[in-house]
Amino acid sequence: METLLIIDDDVGLLENLQMHFEEILQDDTPRYNVVTATSAAMGLKAAQESMPSVVILDMMLPDRSGLEIIEEMKTLCGDARIILVTAHHDMETTIRAMKAGAFDYIHKPFPDPAALDLVVERALEYRQLSRRAASVNVENAAARLGDIVGTSPLMQQLVKEIGKVTSSHATVLINGESGTGKELFARVIHNYSYDEAKPFIGINCSAIVDTLLESELFGHEKGSFTGATSTKQGKFELAEDGTVFLDEIGDMSLMLQAKLLRVLQEREFERVGGVKRIKLRARVIAATHRTLSEEVATGRFREDLYQRLKVITLQIPPLRERREDIPLLVHHLLERINEKVHKRVLRVPPEVLEHLTRLPWRGNVRELENVLTRAVVLAPGEVLLGGDLPALEPSPLLPESGRTQASPGPLFTAPPVDDASQIPTLEEAERVLIQRAMAVTKGHKGKTCQILGISRPTLERKLQKYALSQPTTSSLGGQG
Repeated sequence: METLLIIDDDVGLLENLQMHFEEILQDDTPRYNVVTATSAAMGLKAAQESMPSVVILDMMLPDRSGLEIIEEMKTLCGDARIILVTAHHDMETTIRAMKAGAFDYIHKPFPDPAALDLVVERALEYRQLSRRAASVNVENAAARLGDIVGTSPLMQQLVKEIGKVTSSHATVLINGESGTGKELFARVIHNYSYDEAKPFIGINCSAIVDTLLESELFGHEKGSFTGATSTKQGKFELAEDGTVFLDEIGDMSLMLQAKLLRVLQEREFERVGGVKRIKLRARVIAATHRTLSEEVATGRFREDLYQRLKVITLQIPPLRERREDIPLLVHHLLERINEKVHKRVLRVPPEVLEHLTRLPWRGNVRELENVLTRAVVLAPGEVLLGGDLPALEPSPLLPESGRTQASPGPLFTAPPVDDASQIPTLEEAERVLIQRAMAVTKGHKGKTCQILGISRPTLERKLQKYALSQPTTSSLGGQG
């Protein structure tokens, strides 16, 4: 429901307009909440209290002219559209009104109310478009499934889960290391959840100090604190019936966590310094690189808020756990990078691609994009050069030349270089490596994952793939 403020000293006309707009329905519910005033002073007071979306303002009022109070009205109402109404056809006044920021300037009486309806609807449409243009990152706003690159089993499963999530507007918690693309996944969920364009409003909870973050989320009233020179709408209000994306929510202070919990429970909030209750219409998607269950255990995150957020949880895998997707990602990112830096680096030699798949990628896809961007900028032609890429780090699992290890010995010993016939295939080497790591850790899967640098699900899949028999609990002191 949109709030419509009508200011006119003609009481008869005011009552007719109020009745007309209150009878307009949308989806069997009233389209407008109509507020009226008969003077400039009453109109300014009503504007501050009701925060209308559109103001129909008469030019000639008993205490001040409509033209005189446009600036004050804009300060009080934020991005509300102001329609000036006059009984006089004055070209100079029309120009002054439009210059002062009026959305439109129309004449009364209104022979056809539908004409006024059209102006009001157009004002609402422009207001929504303006909000989206100011709040949405245009570069990423059209994120689609095609931007999620990968055919690995982990990514296929994740895409299936996203498909299920988009069928509801339930709260979503996205877990993943820094650089895995959590915001991209949030945007994809948002864009596939609605049949028409809706606002996507994102905010990084770790990038703003608490005092400012509260104002950014909930908005504030004029004079509510030093520097609050005008009323400001917060992210929850600007999102309307779209999506609010709370990135790095694990870094939010306990004080703000309590306020956010209340908003999620009651689906209402107040601006800082305000008393009016505002409905939360938007869906909430939160993301974090932290393990919130561990943060709860240490007292750094509220358990009740954690339970509210994790209605649906998505786990974004790190790049090192889906190395088979790296070649696809490289070609996908190169297209974007070439366009950004105005180059045409299109060819990637096999040895360079192999080198890229073996790097540790602690910064995940973001690090991969940064590395490729540097290589593209430095490339003299159309070929991506390996010399501009980071060097491989020595593997902690492969002993350095001449290094000795205490029992039970190295996890994997490479065959002599002059005995090529004994070099195992990559899969054979991986099988031996995993089997040896399990023996070293006495079957403790958690420690095995730590040594190998892989996740628990990855280890389980590898054990099943290679049909590795796991040591029994009795002989190895537990599975971990």
